[in-house]
Amino acid sequence: MSHSVLRVGAAQFASEVGDIDANLDAHFTWIGRGRAEGLDLLMLPELSLVGHHGPERLLDAAVHRDDPRLQQLAEAAGEMRVVLGFIEEGPAAQFYNAAAILQRGEVIYIHRKVNLPNYGLLDEGKHYASGRFVDTCEFDRDWRAGLLICADVWNPALTHLAFLHGATLLLTPISSGVEAVGAEFDNPGGWRLAARFYSMMYGAPTVLANRCGKERGLTFWGGSRIIDPFGRELAVAGEDEELIVAELDYAQVRKARQLLPTVRDSNMALVLRETERLVEQLGVPELVR
Repeated sequence: MSHSVLRVGAAQFASEVGDIDANLDAHFTWIGRGRAEGLDLLMLPELSLVGHHGPERLLDAAVHRDDPRLQQLAEAAGEMRVVLGFIEEGPAAQFYNAAAILQRGEVIYIHRKVNLPNYGLLDEGKHYASGRFVDTCEFDRDWRAGLLICADVWNPALTHLAFLHGATLLLTPISSGVEAVGAEFDNPGGWRLAARFYSMMYGAPTVLANRCGKERGLTFWGGSRIIDPFGRELAVAGEDEELIVAELDYAQVRKARQLLPTVRDSNMALVLRETERLVEQLGVPELVR
């Protein structure tokens, strides 16, 4: 039985703060490079269309999911799937840090960031509403993507949910600055460790795309990477603008999960029961089913 191979890429670059139109050309350029490389999937950094500090111009930078500029990028994507970051304006003027998957002229999937960091130099809760769902995007029989944005991955429960929903590939667009958490916290080292851990633990490749350059006092360290289902780094970027590429073979996912069946042994019934028991103990009855 043959299984599909995905040719994936992660592009890291700097964005103009809060200016979608100024960032469109860069997106078209990276999409063009991705198609020239024959990619099945191209991932761009978190908030790639507006920059890390995009909410400084929130009302100008936020767009609805049917915005014509997203449509143009989706048409440029062709058969290639493109993951990009933007500020989504949802119903009732609610604003979300969101990532979209584009293909064949359509926005085929959107994830709204759930875990909004409010520590160090990060104050996302001041600008964004929190997403309320963790789901997956089916590519074909073999590949189902779990798309989580930056700090979502620092809540292990959210990553666990993505894999329980059937993810066989973890997509992680991030916006990680060296100084973001604090001088004593090794952000680059933390991401290297977390990405390899999740791939090894769940037997699934990880594609991570960070930005680079300086923006409002933050130094973005790049370091985008593609990791196989055994936790081995297939491609790692440096500190400057770069496109990294690797091929992911689903046969390796099967082998990794046969050796370490983390998803199979997750015992969802126990987790649900103990979560509900904890909620009752904490006295938050509205959260009990």
